[in-house]
Amino acid sequence: MMEKHIPVMLNECLEQLELKVDGTYVDLTLGRGGHSSEILRRIPKGKLVAFDKDTQAIKESGLRLSQISNNFKLIHSDNRFFKDELEKNGINSVDGILLDLGVSSPQLDDAQRGFSYSKEARLDMRMDQTQELDAHYIINNWTEEELVKIFYENADVKLPKRVAKAVIENRPIETTLDFVEIIRNSLPAKIVRQKNPAKAVFQAIRIAVNNELDSLRDVLKQGLAVLKPGGKFAIISFHSIEDRIVKRAFGEITKDPTGKLPVMFEKTFTVKTIKPKKQEIEINRRSRSAKLRVLTKER
Repeated sequence: MMEKHIPVMLNECLEQLELKVDGTYVDLTLGRGGHSSEILRRIPKGKLVAFDKDTQAIKESGLRLSQISNNFKLIHSDNRFFKDELEKNGINSVDGILLDLGVSSPQLDDAQRGFSYSKEARLDMRMDQTQELDAHYIINNWTEEELVKIFYENADVKLPKRVAKAVIENRPIETTLDFVEIIRNSLPAKIVRQKNPAKAVFQAIRIAVNNELDSLRDVLKQGLAVLKPGGKFAIISFHSIEDRIVKRAFGEITKDPTGKLPVMFEKTFTVKTIKPKKQEIEINRRSRSAKLRVLTKER
């Protein structure tokens, strides 16, 4: 059964994509279809292609979208392969791309998926439940050095070496709440009181399980390659590590390659950054850390 999921910055995404009724659009993170369903309503003569690694999301969103239109195709795949998948379907260029980097609410709320640090479950965190690598394997098999590396690179984990050492010393670790307890006990009380330290550690593990940052880098390159002139690439990020990657990639292609004054340089791409409105944050607290960056390929 599909649980309620509120799409983040929906109105801003729809406005910035400047949807054409006959355009071709890609949703790289289908989830429960919150963004996709509203895009589909606005392109009666167009085409929507949406990707997700979660087979349950594909199944449930397919039912939801089919009640609106048949002008869509859902693809069960890591979005890092989206350019090849589009080409297999005869699509070489698109009018707009949307990428929502948040974990969908149903994934977080379903305890059995093992994403939540507040609900008891076996350690899992796989977005694609057909893949072998899961959180249980990483936590119980990776070396201390490997754990420290992902704690540094994937999240703002406080005292990552202490946390990694505690993980090694307390193996085997089976459940989410056992893992939370080990994290809390490894850190000084002052840090634990300030902010739940499990949040950052779970984020670091989840990103490693799903190879999210490498996928993001691949998606950024491919997205720029398939945009039509006038096309939009909209990305919603939720934490500084992802946002830094997006900001850097967009920044690289929008700066003046000649090094001359702006008057000498005709821009190929432009970027704008938007934050959620106060009203949305009050209704949907998961939007409070969101940031929407929109790149436009000039005509």
